[in-house]
Amino acid sequence: MNPGSALQALWRLAGLPAEGLAFAQLSGAEPVLPSSFAIGTAAQASIAAAALAACELGHLRGAPRQQVAVDMLHAALDCTAWFSLDGRVPPQWDPFSGLYRCADGWVRVHANFAHHRDGALLLLGLDPATAQRADAEAALTAWKALDFETAAAEAGLVATALRRFDEWDATPQGRAVAAQPLFTIERIGDAPPLLLPPLRESDRPLTGLRVLELTRILAGPVGGRALAAYGADVMLVNSPHLPNIEAIADTSRGKLSAHADLRTGAGRDALSGLLAEAHVLVQGYRPGGLAVLGFGPDDAAKRRPGIVYVSLSAYGTQGPWADRRGFDSLVQTAMGFNHAEGEAAGDGKPRALPMQILDEATGYLIALGAAAAVRRQQEEGGSWHVQLSLAQTGQWLRGLGRVPGGLAAVRHDIEPWLESAPSGFGELRGVRHSARLMRTPVLGMRPSMPPGSHEPAWP
Repeated sequence: MNPGSALQALWRLAGLPAEGLAFAQLSGAEPVLPSSFAIGTAAQASIAAAALAACELGHLRGAPRQQVAVDMLHAALDCTAWFSLDGRVPPQWDPFSGLYRCADGWVRVHANFAHHRDGALLLLGLDPATAQRADAEAALTAWKALDFETAAAEAGLVATALRRFDEWDATPQGRAVAAQPLFTIERIGDAPPLLLPPLRESDRPLTGLRVLELTRILAGPVGGRALAAYGADVMLVNSPHLPNIEAIADTSRGKLSAHADLRTGAGRDALSGLLAEAHVLVQGYRPGGLAVLGFGPDDAAKRRPGIVYVSLSAYGTQGPWADRRGFDSLVQTAMGFNHAEGEAAGDGKPRALPMQILDEATGYLIALGAAAAVRRQQEEGGSWHVQLSLAQTGQWLRGLGRVPGGLAAVRHDIEPWLESAPSGFGELRGVRHSARLMRTPVLGMRPSMPPGSHEPAWP
């Protein structure tokens, strides 16, 4: 599927006016990074859809439509999530993260959080204080891949067995994901329109929109950052007891960042106060996790009639894995991408895609879904629920087709696409936003700040 067709399909699924598509300018062609999959198309189409949807909401609020230009190479580099702090490029992976040979195949372990890493090592009978990567490699040769995947899931850990596409398709979860659309936008309650103020021509299209973000890795933060880029006030709410990865410095560009411990009455009160004035809530808790705390979609619609509630999961809302933890790298492995990429390379060794495109594209689809649902809310009223998952994005990526010879693509110098800005983490250098809004460019965003830097109150 070419980028224009991919964008058109996303636009139709979001229920947005066809005339808005005429304002998209897409340039470039596959391949842009070494992969046999259409990762450039996925990056370009999802980013263009998010930016164009924001502009369409702005148009509903009285601003003229504007051209949105997205170059495929720039979009793909944007999705590599490269950044540095004070000249240091943080490592993307913990030394224990990655693919391991098993007795009958491969498994991928995600160890970027210490509790996941230590749990996996203990499951292997290793001491987390002294174990080395070679120890884990040796221990896993005694396990069958599916046995380790099952044992890890039962222990609340994150690891998946490597599958081929046909093996994934034959699983109950594979069938459940294939039966679902890429994302859904559903009305979940009645409410009058939460009318947003009219815009001036110089305003970014989401100016005045208040977005409450309760996510950590990586798709949710990317979605919040995109909404902030288009002018929304995005309040990232972290719990002070939960860990983060260093990528939070990059994904917090443009956001306010507050603490609220939802295990406490004070934390829940703070979140309630923010929700009472929010237009959008984006959350990446495990399915049902926020409902237990009184902030599930139906609860939020009662507390704040007219809210647009966005739910992100790893494997979707249907099937036996609906409640399972997951990250981009694990979903790639489980669904067949790592095997297929190795097969395309001709050496049979499984390999990851060159960026976490499931996270990145899902992040921009969050921004698309949020903007499209707010637009509906403005016109029709009601409360709305947008649902997405990494696995559904993976199914979409697979449907975009393969790129013959794509693995031979050269890696480009990222320097021309970088920008620097001071932040609460140090001098932050990262890829500038790849959607160019011709009338209201993405400029002057709030500096990225550590969790808890702001009070839990809207400006």
